[in-house]
Amino acid sequence: MDAVLTFALDGETPVLAAGRRYAEHASVMSHQGFEAQVGVPRLLRLLGEYSIPATFFVPGFAADRAPAMVDLVLEAGHEIAHHSYAHRRPTDLSDVEDRHEFERGFEALARRGVQPVGYRAPMWSAAWRTVELVSEFGMIYDSSLMDDDTTYVMQTSAGDIAEIPPHWSLDDWEQYAYLPEPHLGYCVNDPAAIANMWTSELTAMRRHGGTFVLTAHAFLSGRAGRVEGLRKVIEAGLDFGDVAFRKAEDVARSALGDGAADRRKNERIDVDSAIYPEW
Repeated sequence: MDAVLTFALDGETPVLAAGRRYAEHASVMSHQGFEAQVGVPRLLRLLGEYSIPATFFVPGFAADRAPAMVDLVLEAGHEIAHHSYAHRRPTDLSDVEDRHEFERGFEALARRGVQPVGYRAPMWSAAWRTVELVSEFGMIYDSSLMDDDTTYVMQTSAGDIAEIPPHWSLDDWEQYAYLPEPHLGYCVNDPAAIANMWTSELTAMRRHGGTFVLTAHAFLSGRAGRVEGLRKVIEAGLDFGDVAFRKAEDVARSALGDGAADRRKNERIDVDSAIYPEW
């Protein structure tokens, strides 16, 4: 089975998306700055120890703020993927604003020599237009939707893309994110317990034929104890003998080339206002 380790290199963007005023909070900014200073190099060393490829989703603003961080990831041979520009939720944006986010994100990554082939919506808040934009902009996969736990093909008006589904239970944000202000999480959990939970998910995915998609953030999982928790998950996967750690791009290309892969249409759900009158 396929296992995809993904890392969101968000930098300061989730905090600033909650309000530009937080740029004045030195402690909060330093919490996010741990990513480029310590978290990314530490995680890259971990991946290198086991020769594990990974995919890093990077907002354009973070790439502009810490270009050396992006360069380190590329030098290590990992994939860089699109994660908007400013980490603003697509569901909060107009069509024009969302397109602008896509374009600025591409431009920022291009300054690092990257032509991304995959996208993940900030906060996994994909809009119905999201997969259409992914296809229109020439990318081959999205990793934002949660209607399955194995990779499938999404049919859009601009062509087929692969959908590599994530889930909240395999996101370190829900386990480790603690910031009193802005309120982006009140969680500080035991890395050993989280490693056991993720390993249990990996075990179950093997039985049910899923795609194991883990999402981590370098300012969270880059902390020493949490890196050791992630190490346990990697070692468990390797010990199984039938788990292939792959980049998201490679998983997407396999799905798109598989004639037997499940194929679905991007169909908006229309809700009767007589049944649900509240906006």
